Amino acid sequence: MFLNQVYEKIYIKIDRVCMKNYFLTSESVTEGHPDKICDNISDAILDNLIVQDPYSRVAVETMVTTGSVHVAGEVTTRGFADVQSIVRRVLREIGYTDPKYGIDAEDAGVWVSIHGQSADISMGVTETDNKDQGAGDQGMMYGFASNETPEFMPMPIIIAHKLTKKLSEVRKNNTIMHLGPDGKSQVTVEYVNDRPARIEAVVIAQQHKEEISEDQLKNDIYEKVIKPVCGNMIDERTKIHINATGRFVIGGPEGDTGVTGRKIIVDSYGGIGRHGGGAFSGKDPSKVDRSGAYMARYVAKNIVAAGLSDKCEVQISYAIGVAKPTSVNVDCFGTNKIPEEKILQLVLENFDMRPKAIIEYLNLRRPIYRKTASYGHFGRNDEDFTWEKTDKADILREQAGMYNDEH
Repeated sequence: MFLNQVYEKIYIKIDRVCMKNYFLTSESVTEGHPDKICDNISDAILDNLIVQDPYSRVAVETMVTTGSVHVAGEVTTRGFADVQSIVRRVLREIGYTDPKYGIDAEDAGVWVSIHGQSADISMGVTETDNKDQGAGDQGMMYGFASNETPEFMPMPIIIAHKLTKKLSEVRKNNTIMHLGPDGKSQVTVEYVNDRPARIEAVVIAQQHKEEISEDQLKNDIYEKVIKPVCGNMIDERTKIHINATGRFVIGGPEGDTGVTGRKIIVDSYGGIGRHGGGAFSGKDPSKVDRSGAYMARYVAKNIVAAGLSDKCEVQISYAIGVAKPTSVNVDCFGTNKIPEEKILQLVLENFDMRPKAIIEYLNLRRPIYRKTASYGHFGRNDEDFTWEKTDKADILREQAGMYNDEH
């Protein structure tokens, strides 16, 4: 046992010394991307029902294609959602108001197929006098945090989100004219000694109308989007690709079919932290795909904010109908300042990961989900994103103090 502890300390110290240089890439998409339209619609329906009945059970999927929107799923609620109206409102707010885009808020066909939740699932999830509220499904969820940015997120995904959010902003306020709602960004960051040093490449794909030339579009996006967002992280070696095919007029649902939950890496950590595979949007917080992932992020972020590690990934797994997690794991990638088993012990002592406890502590029975549907569920400075709080950091730091002399 003693030798194992010695070897662990040697390994961590060597790992910190032998830091490396590499490139990491993440992407983001605008709210007008076909898949994000679907996430927005599904979460708008969820919010509408939670306002009426905070205990609504919702699992709603949306698909969009040229001229039509299809909504299906399972819902158990005391409320009522006017799905037709919600769909048209979301399309209008995103900016699909022109038939030239292949779909518009006024004329889109909307098909709805929603039925009640399975009684077999409900039986396992519903709390009773003899049983805690169980998890809504089996599965594993991941949370990740890194101290490389103020948001405790990997830099590539943070910059990618800022670029797509800026694309939407300049479209809506007409800073750049003749843009369509669909767009994507991709950012490659060069890391030197394991820290972000510069941006190696920026890729932008932005839908536009015929009225603007590609040369004008590229100049406007570089000057009014890329430079303000990326600042001095770009240099003379940075590769910039804007509408690399030379044209992006046909976009949105006319260019690609969209489906809820198909941008889960965009929604989380940009491929840098692992993902359990379950989508977030359209699911009420009894679904641990969503609430468990939020809790895992909350735990990981507090560990890093407490200074217990530079990076942290937390995995939680559940069995359907069972309240307590089947496993909890912490991986600090060799950046931990005290032994990982001590960090895991602190996690188990300070965080209650039963579904009901997560919902209550993070206050998840509120209509906060539409705003999560675009530009990432994590790293957002918004008081409604309660899983971004670092209120446990001081407690973890204080309780970890007893282990500092051992490591």
